[in-house]
Amino acid sequence: MHALEATMMASLPTLGGSRYRPFARVAAAFVLFGLLCGGAAAQEEAEYSRKGADTCLSCHDDARSLAVFRTRHAIPSDADGPFGHGQLQCEACHGPGDAHSARVRRGQVRPPSISFRRDDPTPVEVQNGMCLECHSEDTGFGWHAGAHPVDEVSCASCHTSHAAEDPVLFAATQPEVCIDCHTETRTEIRKAFAHPLAEGKMGCTDCHNAHGDEAAMGFAALTPLDTCQTCHAETRGPHLWEHAPATEDCGLCHAPHGSNHPGMLTRRAPLLCQSCHTQDGHPSVAFDSGDIVSGVASQYLLGQSCLNCHSQVHGSNHPSGSALMR
Repeated sequence: MHALEATMMASLPTLGGSRYRPFARVAAAFVLFGLLCGGAAAQEEAEYSRKGADTCLSCHDDARSLAVFRTRHAIPSDADGPFGHGQLQCEACHGPGDAHSARVRRGQVRPPSISFRRDDPTPVEVQNGMCLECHSEDTGFGWHAGAHPVDEVSCASCHTSHAAEDPVLFAATQPEVCIDCHTETRTEIRKAFAHPLAEGKMGCTDCHNAHGDEAAMGFAALTPLDTCQTCHAETRGPHLWEHAPATEDCGLCHAPHGSNHPGMLTRRAPLLCQSCHTQDGHPSVAFDSGDIVSGVASQYLLGQSCLNCHSQVHGSNHPSGSALMR
């Protein structure tokens, strides 16, 4: 039995002068098991091409396919990469291609290989499974319960593995990739007051973790508040006098993707303030634009409205700042 195994390992195809060492024993074991069981299962197993990438490039020699050689996937010195010494090259991601590259009789359909196009019939779980064989540490455990895998979004829907510079990995090009699916955000980031996403100065992953992780709703930090305060540290407490919404969720007052109101507020003051403080302090009744009588200025509506006096809306540490005025 050992002699048979040695013979099979010696007959494995070569690629660039080296053998498929990481896969040799596994392949030999499967073939030996098939022979012992009658050989039927071994005949049905998919096989790798004899010439590796040379076989693939004889047909796939277009610019899109050849661009992979300008990426990290095709670094020969990377022992763990697809094109590392003794690895499977193209077939490391696209699966065994011997049947796909073989001659096909007239009228027969060429057996498909694993592909990563958006309109490809390869199941999403198969596509993502190939990526996760190497990139499981990049995604983290939370990926499997995140919104993307639950909605059957493939890795290739966001990532371009054959591009020298994957657009989703750079702040200048990342938002365009994300809003291709998150269309409701496309309009919001172009409103009068918004984070500089449309200008390419900020990426979606500055706030969101696209691979899930343990954070709720895919935020980069544990909570929305922690995420915002990563950049807006001036709002961070604790404060002697706190404003309840500011310690709970910034989204209660601010529209994170953009707004037509100053400060990215969800509503203009005093309407925003009066949604909670309608009967607290002064005034005891709500004010709106109809209360501005011609020639009579209202201190509660003009300028910054409530912020004319209550300027420390995120909290105050002044001994006399209970009303968030100092």
